[in-house]
Amino acid sequence: MPIRDFESLMLPTLQALADGEEARVVDIRTRVADAENLTPEELKEKTPSGINTVFGSRISWALTYMNRAGLVQKKSRGVNRLDNEGQRLLSQGISIIDIKKLGTYPKFAEWRKAERNRSSKDKGTIEPISEVDTSKETPEETLVRSYGEMRSMLETDLFDRVLKSDPSFFEQIVVDLLIAMGYGGGDTDRGKVTGKTGDGGIDGTIQEDSLGLDVVYIQAKKYAENNTVSEGDLRNFAGAIDASGTTKGVFVTTSSFTKSAKSFVSKSPKRIRLIDGKELASLMVQHNVGVRTREQYDIKRIDLDYFDQDNE
Repeated sequence: MPIRDFESLMLPTLQALADGEEARVVDIRTRVADAENLTPEELKEKTPSGINTVFGSRISWALTYMNRAGLVQKKSRGVNRLDNEGQRLLSQGISIIDIKKLGTYPKFAEWRKAERNRSSKDKGTIEPISEVDTSKETPEETLVRSYGEMRSMLETDLFDRVLKSDPSFFEQIVVDLLIAMGYGGGDTDRGKVTGKTGDGGIDGTIQEDSLGLDVVYIQAKKYAENNTVSEGDLRNFAGAIDASGTTKGVFVTTSSFTKSAKSFVSKSPKRIRLIDGKELASLMVQHNVGVRTREQYDIKRIDLDYFDQDNE
């Protein structure tokens, strides 16, 4: 079964501490996983960051929220125990614990209010960018989802501007992108637009070494979405590379490549990298071409090793 959201895991997490004894987080996770009948594959599922597991992250947030409400005591690093209020709540046979329920505890309500005030003071009011119900998400999941939505909108807007640019500027965009990606050692002087009539299918070049002994040839085609790049286009490009006496090329288009074009490249002795419109927009954002950073947030965690020095 799918891993439930962190609010739905609050009650099972509290029940995992029902014996009143101190328990390590790893043991709490095991007890909840058994109660939820989660498979080994589900327990290995990673968060978008790829650092933590989804299940582990949600258990940690469930414990954090219940600790703020006074239901769970954090005794030491990675060790928790049921508090008196948590024991009382379990004795009532409650069927669900969620943020609304935790909000009835003054300690939790005060903490949430302080967090909202601090966020508003630091960054101002941030309007929601979607209609997604975030009430079941951990703060980390909300942040990741919101970032993904904003990134997607940015890539869409950026791609629209690229499509509206003239062909010569598009060629310059491609050269700038490859330099930003590290081709030519990131030296702008090593990249140039060469596209002109009779250019033999070469729109730009990048010298990978200072002497120009190793050159990457570029073709940039600004096509409409339904005008795909064919195998014939790639054969011509490979021929132009061959005629130039080199073996490397990058073919960039605002549209996409046909299956036969991709097959040709995979079998060609030439080293040709294909970049379609979707990847182009993503790479431009990733390497800050045509975009700039407006706001930056650092997500930090407690350095547990720092606080463990007293125990050495």
